Amino acid sequence: MSEMKTLDQYLKQRKGRWYYVRRVPLRYANVDTRRIIKTALKTNSREVARARRDALAEADDLYWSSLTIGSPGSQNGAVSRYRAAKARAFARGYIYTPVEEMAVQKDMTEVIDRLRTLEGSLGTRQETVETDALLGTAPKASITISEAFELYCDKITIGDLKGKSPDQRSSWRKVKNRAVQNFIRLCGDKPMAEIDRSDAQVFYEWWGRRVDPKDGSKPLNANSANKDITNLRVLFGTYWTYEGESKRENPFAGLRFKNVVYKTVPPFSAHWLETKVLADGALLTLNEDARLILHTLIETGCRPSEIANLRPEHIVLDHDVPHLRIRPTAGRKLKSKSSNRDIPLLGVSLEAMKLRPNGFDAYYDRSSTLSATLMKYFKTNGLLETPDHRIYSIRHAFEKRMLEADIDYGLRCILMGHHNSRPSYGDGGSLVYRREQMRKFALLKARLPMSQ
Repeated sequence: MSEMKTLDQYLKQRKGRWYYVRRVPLRYANVDTRRIIKTALKTNSREVARARRDALAEADDLYWSSLTIGSPGSQNGAVSRYRAAKARAFARGYIYTPVEEMAVQKDMTEVIDRLRTLEGSLGTRQETVETDALLGTAPKASITISEAFELYCDKITIGDLKGKSPDQRSSWRKVKNRAVQNFIRLCGDKPMAEIDRSDAQVFYEWWGRRVDPKDGSKPLNANSANKDITNLRVLFGTYWTYEGESKRENPFAGLRFKNVVYKTVPPFSAHWLETKVLADGALLTLNEDARLILHTLIETGCRPSEIANLRPEHIVLDHDVPHLRIRPTAGRKLKSKSSNRDIPLLGVSLEAMKLRPNGFDAYYDRSSTLSATLMKYFKTNGLLETPDHRIYSIRHAFEKRMLEADIDYGLRCILMGHHNSRPSYGDGGSLVYRREQMRKFALLKARLPMSQ
C-alpha cells in the first residue's frame, strides 16, 4: 500500500479523471504564494497520469529553484526557468516551442489550441509559468560546459556507468575531463548554447599545431587529438538530446585528423621474458603483490586489471586443473562479454596464485596504480626490450606464442578474452584440453613437469 502511495504521489482522482495536486513546500512559501497546486491531467489512465505528474513535479521543482538560486536573469535561474517550461509543456501534451518559432508557423491550429489551454490560467498565480510552457516565452538558456560535463557524468550517463567500480569510473571520467579542461583553457567555460563552430575550429587548430608543430618540438599523437574532439562532440550531442534538442547542429561534427598512425605495443620475445624478466633477482626489489601479479600475467595472458581484481571465488586451486575464472562482479565490469573465461594455471602463474589464493587486496580496484608501479620498475631496471614496450607487451607475447605454436584460432580467442569472428562449434574445450594446448607454448623457464 505504501509503495502504491509513493507511485501515486501528488495524484488525485475525481470522477475517473486524474489531477496533479501538490502543496507548495513551506521553504518556498515566501517566493510562491500558491498554497495548493491543482492541475487537471486530462486523462483517466493511471500510467499517463503518472508520466504527466512526473513532468509537472519536475517543472515545479525547477520553477522554485529558479526563484531561489538567483534573480530570474541569472544564468542558473534562467536555466531552471527554461527547463521548467519544457517539462511543463510536456506535461500538457506539447513539445516546448520558442515563441519566435511559433510566430512563423503557417498552421496556427496548434497555436490556437495552446491559447485555449492557457485560458484557464489567465489571471491566476500560475499564469507566468503556464505562458512560459505553452507559448515558449522562457528565454533560452543553458549551463556552462563544465556544468554540462558534471550533469553528463552524474545523471545523463548513469546507465553506462552502472556496474563500473570506482577505479573504472575514475578512468572513464579522466579521459573525457581532459577534453573539457583543454576546451576551457582555450575558449573559456562558455554556456553550452553559446558554443559554436568558431570555438570548435579554435580547438581543432590548437590540436593541429600540436600534432604537426612548426617550431621543431615533438609532435603529439593525432589519436589523442581525435579522442578529445570526439569526447566534446559526444558531450555536446548528448547534452542537447537530454535537453530535448537532438537536432541542434553540433559544432564539432566532421572535425577529425586523418591518416592517424596508431602506435602498436610490441610483444616481448620469449627469450627476453626468460632471460631478463624471469632472471634470478630481476624482480627482487619489486613489492611482492606486484611481482606475483606479473608472474601470473606471463602464463595467462590476462589484462593486468583482470588479475588485480580477482576475488577468492575466482581463484580455483583445489581442482584437477587449477584455473582462474575471469568474471564480472557486482561492483566491477569486464571489458567485454568475451572477457568472461576460464584459464588454466601453470608454471610461474600457478606458483604465484598459490601464494595469493584470496587475490591481491593491495591492488584491488587500483589497476592504474599497478600499471604505473610495474612500468616504473621496468624502466628503472632496464626490463623493457625496446622503448616502445609496455607492461601490456606481456599479454601480446602470450598471444604471439599461441600463434607460433599453431594453437586453434577459437581457443586463442577464448584464452585472450577476444570476440571470435568465426562461427563457433564448441565451447573451447575442457580445462584439461586447454592446459595441454597451453603447455605447447609455455616458457621453458616457467614450464612444469608433464606429470603435473
